[in-house]
Amino acid sequence: MSEAAKTSSLNGAVSPMVPVLVCALAIFLLSGMDAAMKSLVIAVGVYNTVLWRSMVAILVAGAAWSAGPRSKPSLAVLGLHALRAAIVGIVLVSFFWGLARLPLAEAIGLSFVAPLFALFLAALLLGERIRRQAVWASLAGIAGVAIILAGQFGQAGHSQDALLGTVAVLVSTVFYGYNLILARQQALLAKPVEIMLFQNIFVGIILGCAAPWLAVALPSDLWLPLVGVALLSLAGQFLMSWSYARAEAQYLIPTEYSAFIWAIALGWFFFGEDVAWTTLAGACLIVAGCLIAARANPKLAEPIEAAV
Repeated sequence: MSEAAKTSSLNGAVSPMVPVLVCALAIFLLSGMDAAMKSLVIAVGVYNTVLWRSMVAILVAGAAWSAGPRSKPSLAVLGLHALRAAIVGIVLVSFFWGLARLPLAEAIGLSFVAPLFALFLAALLLGERIRRQAVWASLAGIAGVAIILAGQFGQAGHSQDALLGTVAVLVSTVFYGYNLILARQQALLAKPVEIMLFQNIFVGIILGCAAPWLAVALPSDLWLPLVGVALLSLAGQFLMSWSYARAEAQYLIPTEYSAFIWAIALGWFFFGEDVAWTTLAGACLIVAGCLIAARANPKLAEPIEAAV
């Protein structure tokens, strides 16, 4: 049996449009998760939101892992899970801290820079050659970020808090670029359910070290939204993994940018946020840069939420 036939048999024969639609659904679920996370971060802070979300995710992923075929990861694989969990912890805390201080659409637009960082980290860490398209993509992304920042400074109500939120989101994208590199190494050694379980376990352990000083009990009315956030996150990750197993990345990458549309709609509906023209223009440049990068090396331009 040929490799193509094996892959088709393993993944199941599906119409090329089905993975695209499933991936678009995953982006919608993860966008809803971002909006709900913003509300929770505003209510109880980023640390407690991420800590308790990880605990709920451990229970859900643990049940899924226990119900199916499973094997114990080796010490080397556990080390990789732990390293990626540390990076993911930084990504989550910095991104959601910034998200609480920025309009939803602006934060999501800035986060699209992550695949561009991944391209250069791949060159630095994996020895891959940087193509001319990657340079043009990076220049477009930098220009997009500059336009968004210029729009912030041009607003009468500009605050230092918004600037710090922007810095936090950009920091998260740098670490997320490294996270993409680790995700590729991890995917070769472990199945998605195992990755989700042990990654959340290690994130919980890392954040739990500060629990005696920072953790607080959640108000009873926030537990249901928190469980909903965890389920949205896990469902989005699962659907994303299913899609990427059945279609090439270059066909699925454009669906990630539908997150910006959902961010505009959800930000307006739940938080009454308006979107400045500079945010729209900057996000369009960043998206254009990512699409250029995807044409140069599509497997490095996977969506952020697929790995978080």
